[in-house]
Amino acid sequence: MKKTTGLDRSKTKSWHPATQAVRGGTWRSEHGETSEALFLTSGYTYDSAEEVAARFAGEAQGMTYSRLQNPTVAMLEERIALMEGAEACRTQATGMAAMTTALLCQLSAGDHIVAAKAAFGSCRWLIDHLCPRFGIETTVVDGRDNDAWERAIKANTKVFFFETPANPTMDIVDMRHVCALAKAHGITTVVDNAFATSALQRPMDFGADVVAYSATKLMEGQGRVLAGAVCGSEKFINEVLLPFQRNTGPNLSPFNAWVVLKGLETLALRARRQSENALAVGKFVESRVPRILHPGLASHPQHDLAKSQMDDCGPIFSFILDGREQAMALLNALELVDISNNIGDSRSLCCHPASTTHYGVSAEARADMGVVEGMLRINIGLEDPRDIIADLDQALTRVGL
Repeated sequence: MKKTTGLDRSKTKSWHPATQAVRGGTWRSEHGETSEALFLTSGYTYDSAEEVAARFAGEAQGMTYSRLQNPTVAMLEERIALMEGAEACRTQATGMAAMTTALLCQLSAGDHIVAAKAAFGSCRWLIDHLCPRFGIETTVVDGRDNDAWERAIKANTKVFFFETPANPTMDIVDMRHVCALAKAHGITTVVDNAFATSALQRPMDFGADVVAYSATKLMEGQGRVLAGAVCGSEKFINEVLLPFQRNTGPNLSPFNAWVVLKGLETLALRARRQSENALAVGKFVESRVPRILHPGLASHPQHDLAKSQMDDCGPIFSFILDGREQAMALLNALELVDISNNIGDSRSLCCHPASTTHYGVSAEARADMGVVEGMLRINIGLEDPRDIIADLDQALTRVGL
């Protein structure tokens, strides 16, 4: 591959996803390095005063400051955009920086946002607390109810915001319907795709305008660094999102970008294997617990919808025991699976959402979205599923299941 081939969309658009994940966005310096170079620099130098003036004016190509551009970060952004099927991407320091940027860059006092009630705890905090502080009106709906989205539309509705599958209830939103509804009313759809990534689901294929990520999760995949990303049209990214990001500074560090670049090379392989493992483990757990929420199982009420939108079921599911005491006892009985509130990791992790990821959500909101005290959320990793099942087997036995 030539030094700049990875940046040539006329070529890279025709590559298959596995090739895009390994080579997309790659730019090689004069040294011809094989792996992407790590540029640890805050600023840049110029050969003349005229050159820097032209760059800041947008009349010449080139870097100006790492709050705006960095070669390593730019490679990651191009790769994510290619894999997502998006025109452009901008990365952020964390997943929540990405969610905040994706929303606030386009909303002002007097605007209205409709959001699915089932969401990551911090995303609900944005909707329930942050947006109203800035005069942005919010409405939460049952994202599974297509009619609820239409009923919530007002004259000032600017954004639909949802996650599918939702964290941790595994609710599935009908993206074809909701995105088409939004387009018919001139509303921008923002989809949090962290549970699936482009390896398992591409929301833009179903009409989404903006896709936001915690790249900390499956994209990075090994629990090492934090990162976020927002994908969209060139117009949205460059004219709407970039001015907000330039002046507020939620930028991704070059080192973290480099680590995520390495993670993307194996994303599809990991996502598919972890999905296979999760299905095997889910079938075992289903036979032992009162209730399981796993979109890959026929028992999930939206199983058919999930299959129509996702290439695979993903590595994450939830199950419900008899209250907090039993849930905590099971966590304490685990010997292989870690107690941890992260997801997307190559290691199997399990947590109690009501006391961790959704602790900051009011008890009323938790109850409304279905995050009950007996719920546990599990991320199935790359271990042999037989060992994961054996660990869950002994833990379930110890709590009387």
